[in-house]
Amino acid sequence: PFSSEDKEVIFQYQVKYEENMDCGGGYLKFAPKMDNISDFNSESTYNIMFGPDKCGFNRRTHLIFNNGKDNILKTDDLPYKQDDTVSHVYRLTLRPNDTVKVEVDGEEIFDGSIEENWKYGEPAEIDDPEDSKPEDWVDSPMMDDPEDKKPEDWVEEAKIPDEKATQPEDWDEEEDGEWERPMIDNPDYKGPWMAKRIANPDYKGEWKPKKIANPDYVPLEKIHKYDFGAVFLDVWQVNSGAIFDNIIVTDDVKEADA
Repeated sequence: PFSSEDKEVIFQYQVKYEENMDCGGGYLKFAPKMDNISDFNSESTYNIMFGPDKCGFNRRTHLIFNNGKDNILKTDDLPYKQDDTVSHVYRLTLRPNDTVKVEVDGEEIFDGSIEENWKYGEPAEIDDPEDSKPEDWVDSPMMDDPEDKKPEDWVEEAKIPDEKATQPEDWDEEEDGEWERPMIDNPDYKGPWMAKRIANPDYKGEWKPKKIANPDYVPLEKIHKYDFGAVFLDVWQVNSGAIFDNIIVTDDVKEADA
């Protein structure tokens, strides 16, 4: 067991799919020490979950942190890099300044703050609940051109009486009622007329309430601090043949690069 407090720790492993994965994950879970590791299951607590995840059109490189009570997903997904059958190396660098760097095959796909990119705690600012959109706020970027007029010869009637039709000889108005010409498609029909659209000079953009300080915000410190004691493969895949190798957790960059 070890603590990541005030250390730069690298979590790295290699995974290869023997066939293209339709739905499943190739991620690892880095967890606290357990009295009996055989008790670990999909519901067990972990510190960090890291690796590729795909199901249908949903694909991403997972990086999930546990904040002590919840598993926190990144606010937007990291790109998926496991869409083939070759081996890929995943590296997560957890830094003592509470930032992380993610690399796949040496390519950096993310580098940033945990607090700013994961909803780890209460945000520093929130929408002002007392702020409201002004009545004269214009949020329509386009408008009808007031100078555009419908042409006088514009035809909006979709159907017209068939002038070639004649009343049947056996038509009896007493029994059949007054005869009317059948309606046919109007060859001159142009559809409903609509004024052309132009940019709205009064457009102010999407309205958003102003931000105020969050009274419940507590500055987070040492988000990077975890106590680790185990690494687990939580395999859930519809295709077989995932190979995991070269798993290493270290605070020595040279050892990870070797």
